[in-house]
Amino acid sequence: MNKIIVISGKQYCGKDTLAKILLQKMPDFKRIGIGDAIKLEFGKRNGLTFEEIESKKHLFRAGLIELGNEGRAQDSDFWLKNLANMNNIIVPDVRVEHEVDFFKSKGAFLVRVESSYENRSKRGVIVSADDDTETALDNYSNWNILVENNSDYEALVEEADKVIKLFSAFVGL
Repeated sequence: MNKIIVISGKQYCGKDTLAKILLQKMPDFKRIGIGDAIKLEFGKRNGLTFEEIESKKHLFRAGLIELGNEGRAQDSDFWLKNLANMNNIIVPDVRVEHEVDFFKSKGAFLVRVESSYENRSKRGVIVSADDDTETALDNYSNWNILVENNSDYEALVEEADKVIKLFSAFVGL
């Protein structure tokens, strides 16, 4: 079974920060977002590194969109399946129930990061707060762990330690 940690939460709740902390503590893991799977395949097909694509994304946007649509035309879960075949990954951008259910069916460890609107708005400008990608998982309850991120970085590091402990038990380490 591939070891996958999925992180979900609203804008500026700390998903990426939690992922960075986990990656520091779990160096055999790598961060790969759902959109990153498309970039990696695009790079493979075009002889480009991920970093080259990221730094000049505007030049490759049309090709990335085309490739993304090509995969989804084959199978609506094409890019999710692509990620599910990888091992030791953290996917920090799961936003809708279909994605969570897909990864759960693949044995992923599910993390939800919660933070108050007040705290999130101090971290950045919240846009489209009512969009499905922000609200679709508000009532989802099948998380392996809920992480509260309403304090400081040190408190989030402590939460990350709890995630690692539960994840280790989950995968039998």
